[in-house]
Formats: sequence, structure tokens, C-alpha cells
Amino acid sequence: MLKQAFDFKNESDELYKILEHLPESDLDTKTLFKEWSFNTIIRHLHVWNYAANIALLNVSEWEKFSNKLNDSFSNGKSLNDFEKEFSSNLKGKKLLEKWKSLYSEITEKFKLEDPKKRVKWVGPDMSVISSISARHMETWAHGQAIFDSLGIKRKNEDRILNIVIIGNNTFNWSYKVNKLDIPKQIPYLKLTSPSGELWEFNDKQNTNYIAGMAEEFCQVVTQVRNIKDVKLTVRGAIAEEWMSLAQCFAGKAQTPPKPATRRINLSR
Repeated sequence: MLKQAFDFKNESDELYKILEHLPESDLDTKTLFKEWSFNTIIRHLHVWNYAANIALLNVSEWEKFSNKLNDSFSNGKSLNDFEKEFSSNLKGKKLLEKWKSLYSEITEKFKLEDPKKRVKWVGPDMSVISSISARHMETWAHGQAIFDSLGIKRKNEDRILNIVIIGNNTFNWSYKVNKLDIPKQIPYLKLTSPSGELWEFNDKQNTNYIAGMAEEFCQVVTQVRNIKDVKLTVRGAIAEEWMSLAQCFAGKAQTPPKPATRRINLSR
């Protein structure tokens, strides 16, 4: 059984639980992430869960999806435009239930797959374990905007290890996507998991390292918090530069949020 598939489902379930009892009108609430509403976020997650599913099961269906995406971009449409059109502008409770149904279905399919099997994606192919871990990462990252908007302090679990691993593995990518030379030595990571376990990555160094809570490292590499808004200890020029531009997701280079612009809504 592929553990990461269950991690993905559990993360999705946690997000679903805070949304299922909201009035339908509340799903139009705008977040601090590009003013995306709850509907926009769930639609985004649903469409790309669908993409991961067909990439696993049917190459021809994936190619059709990919062609529609490229045609949409060629016509000057945004990602949100594409996702609205592709989902027939599904929203509200119907969207919420369809999203839940599909992520549950995906879990059942991915959990039995060979972790090393290659699947299609936008850009290079990836392994099954990377595909489902990426779905977990996106669910966690976009979900943070909803938790923040609702004034809910998130209680993370050790399944965020998947996101830490993606964040660490995309060190080179963070520089490449920003068209910068890749440093020769990746910083040492010394992170404390939500349960209090110590997670260490890369060669130990006294002058080039990042230490602190694992969830805060995840927040920075997924760009849901600015490095100045967390309590990570960052030492060395390379570590400081990485944390200023870290990007663990695909696509064009994105600028991390400015300090104090992504935060929990304490007024609720």
C-alpha cells in the first residue's frame, strides 16, 4: 500500500471537514491568496486531481486534457478560466461533493500502484509517488488559505513529511525557475515534526543551515508565508537566498508573498 495516497486523502478530508457545514454562500469567500475564493481553490484542486487520475489511467485522455489546457493558454485565457470551463463552472456544495468523491477514488487507485511507475504531467513525466505527493502538497498549500480565512489555527500531523521532502528536493528547481546559478551545496535542514520527531536532511553544516518547525518550512517552500513571518533559524547566504525564493511547485517563477500579507484571520 502506498502510504502517500492515504496522506493525500487524510489531508483532503481535513479540508473537507471545515467546509462541509458552511452555508453555500460562504464558499464564495475570498482568501488572501490572489483573492481566490473557496470555490476557486476547491475547483483548482478538483481539476488537477482529475488530471492526476487520468495521467495514471489513460495516456490518451491525459493528452486530450493537456491539449485543451494549451489551447486555452494560446487563446489568452488564464488558469482559472480554463478550470471554470473544464469543470462547467462547477461550484458550491456540488463542487465540494464531487471533489470529495474524486479524491477518495484517486486514493483507492494510487494506493495499489507501483511507486516508481512513470506518469505524464505538465512538463517532465514523474513517478507515481511524486504525483500523489504533489497532490498532497497542493491540497495542503491551497488549504492553508482557507484555514487562514476561517480563522482556524491548523493542527498539522507528521504526514507533512511528504511536503518537506518535496521542498528539499526542489532546491535546484527554485534556482532554475528563477534563472539563477544553482549553489553547489544545499543547506542542512534540522526540522521538528508536529509530533516532536527530529527530521534531518543533507550534510550537517554549522554555517549553512535551516532549523525550526517543519510546518514553517513547508509554509515557506509552498509560498503560503514569507520567511519573515515564521520563526525558522536561517544561517548562511545560500540558506537565506533559498528561503527568499523557494518554490516547490511547477510553473513559472512566482514571487513569495510580502511580509504580513498571508496570515490567519484573528477577527473571526
